[in-house]
This record gives sequence, C-alpha cells and structure tokens, in this order.
Amino acid sequence: MAKPTGLHTRLFLDGGDPAETREIVELLGFLDGQTTNPSLVAKNPAFQACKEKPEGCTNDNLWSAYKEIVSEIAPLVPESVSIEVYADKDTTSEEMIEKGRELNTWIPNAHVKLPINTAGLEAAEVLTNEGIRVNMTLCFSQAQAAAVYAATRSAKPGDVYLSPFVGRLDDRGEDGMSFIKNVIDMFKESDGHVEPLVASVRSLDHFLYALALGAPLITSPGKILREWAAEGMPVPDASFTYNAGDKQPLPYEAHDLSSDWRTFDITHPLTDSGIQRFADDWNAVLSTRG
Repeated sequence: MAKPTGLHTRLFLDGGDPAETREIVELLGFLDGQTTNPSLVAKNPAFQACKEKPEGCTNDNLWSAYKEIVSEIAPLVPESVSIEVYADKDTTSEEMIEKGRELNTWIPNAHVKLPINTAGLEAAEVLTNEGIRVNMTLCFSQAQAAAVYAATRSAKPGDVYLSPFVGRLDDRGEDGMSFIKNVIDMFKESDGHVEPLVASVRSLDHFLYALALGAPLITSPGKILREWAAEGMPVPDASFTYNAGDKQPLPYEAHDLSSDWRTFDITHPLTDSGIQRFADDWNAVLSTRG
C-alpha cells in the first residue's frame, strides 16, 4: 500500500515493540512516527526478560532496555519517537529536566514526553528554550492545552506535540472526541508551535473522525491501524458522522493563549491517575531479588 491521496494527518503508532513497527510500516507502506510510554515498553519482551533475571532488575537496567527499544524504532519512522520521562506525583521539574536532556541524546528524532502538571510544564519551558522537542501528555482539558501553549511559547512549529486523550474521557461518560474537536479548534488561529496529537484512540470511528476533523497528528494502537488498512485506508472528509452515543459532549472553552501558563487551572483527576498508572507499570517490572 501507499499513503492515500488527500491524507494530510501524520500517523504514529502507539506501541513499544520494534517488531510491530516494522509490521505496520510494511502494512501501510508508511508510518510517520511512534509514541511510547512506560506502560507500553513494560510489555516489551526485553523488559520482561529483565524482570525474570535471577539477580533481579534495576532501574538502570530498565532505562538501558528502553534506550535499546527506541534506538531500534527510530530509523523506521522519519519524524519522531516520543520517549517518556519517569514521573510520579513527587517527581520534580529538575529531575524531569535532567532526564529529558538525557533522553534527547538517545536518538536524532526524539520528542521528550512530559506530563501536564506543574513540574512537567516547568520542565517543558526549560527544555524547549534549549531547543529540545517535547510531547506533553495526559491532556484532558482545554485549560491544560492552553497552559502547554503558553509554557512553550519559544518553541518552533514541530517542536511541541500535545496529546489530548480520547478513550479515558469516554470511559467516564464524556465524549472524548468533542474534546479533540475543541482542542483542534482552539489552535486553528495560533502560531502553530503546538500540534495536537490525538491519543488514547480506542476505535476505528475515533480514528476516522480525527481524520475528518483535520487533526495534524494521530497516534494509534496497531490494532486500529490494521482495521483501517483492512477497510482500504479511507480518508473521510468533514461530512463524516461520528456517533458518540449517550456520552456527554464537552463545551468549548475560550482561553487567552497569551496568558502566563501559571494562570491556568491545570488540575485534572485523569492526569493524576494517568501519571500514577504509568509509574506503577514501570515499577512493577523492577525486582527486589538478589
């Protein structure tokens, strides 16, 4: 296959296995990038092998395995591989900055993935001022999206991805795709240094509607990309109808993108639980044996 005519959205694989990356590139005939996170790479056989070692698995072992994984993925995708810092509720901005600088040296096409909390935004402000590309993840509100824009104002187009999540909003009865539309609309008249990267895609309808909305970027599990390929890789236009069922649409919020990022309310329970989930999945691989 080849990239469909009229496809302007760049497509990323959300995964942590280079073998799957190769499979999707072969299936689609192209792939623009990849996103990884602690939960995804923890499923990689290299991580599981580390866990089963008689002497146990250290934090350094895990970072070494992570580096090997993304180093194998990087040459397969032209635009970007997102590599996530470790973060729990107590991780400081200084720790994120130090790790972000290191992760940026691993591969030439890195985006350093940071959570949208106070420490993550402080880190993003410093790292983007140094020319380091970032992907701000676990976005569940327009206020968070606006704060990312304000904190990274010095960045160039392409340097900042913003990952608004669909599925976890759907899980609590809110229409996650209405949130995606709101975020895309909010940035339409901006300077373009922040690009929405639609994440937590759970269904082919999520994927197709994001295409119809003109999302700059989508990151999708391999399962959804396989379904799309099986359907002939359609590219719907604005007439596409998305059925949210009984999920409640989220109203559009107007935010002043010229404001200081610290003036926005960036708190969201799904961000907090997402940070904890990623930290738990990373720590579960560590072993105290030996």
